[in-house]
Amino acid sequence: MGMPVEFNTMIVTKGNEKRIEENVFELTKEGFRIYPIEIPLEVRKTIHGELIGEAVVEKLELQRNQTTILYRLIALNTTN
Repeated sequence: MGMPVEFNTMIVTKGNEKRIEENVFELTKEGFRIYPIEIPLEVRKTIHGELIGEAVVEKLELQRNQTTILYRLIALNTTN
């Protein structure tokens, strides 16, 4: 019996991230997804949207057909 898994090389938030600390966020997505840990990844609000910044995933949890990641923002792109 197989298990569907998606491999992600970008964090797409769709505005669903929750701030845990100043630069640490938690994001839960439906389905099982694998993210590289401790490697800088692009962060975007939508898949084709503007680059928000870069982050490293510090924790990855798979359970009940959901994936939860804890990531730390290491670079922020601003328009100012």
